[in-house]
Amino acid sequence: QVQLVQSRGGLVQPGGSLRLSCTTSGITFEIYSMGWFRQAPGKQRELVAVVDRSGIANYAESVRGRFTIFRENSVNTVYLQMDSLMPEDTATYYCNADINPQPGRPSGYWGQGTQVTVSS
Repeated sequence: QVQLVQSRGGLVQPGGSLRLSCTTSGITFEIYSMGWFRQAPGKQRELVAVVDRSGIANYAESVRGRFTIFRENSVNTVYLQMDSLMPEDTATYYCNADINPQPGRPSGYWGQGTQVTVSS
């Protein structure tokens, strides 16, 4: 009964913006760290951004200054605001909920994935 439902992605031009959302159910949202991961074809899954239960955020160097992760506990939702998008951001993006996150060892619950393509 745990569900993480992600918004749709799509095709975005370089320099454009897109906001992803992930709405959860079946968990006590406020005590979970929430993260966004992405995976491009033929590449490993990588952490994009994470926000812990207190609201502290961390970002991959590749997206720092361009992406913003934030959570809205009242609606059990985490967002990823993506600005200044580049073709290198093209990937499938996954939402993650983890009650006890460990660096390099992602676990917990996952969203269904959202395809984001950045191309002119």
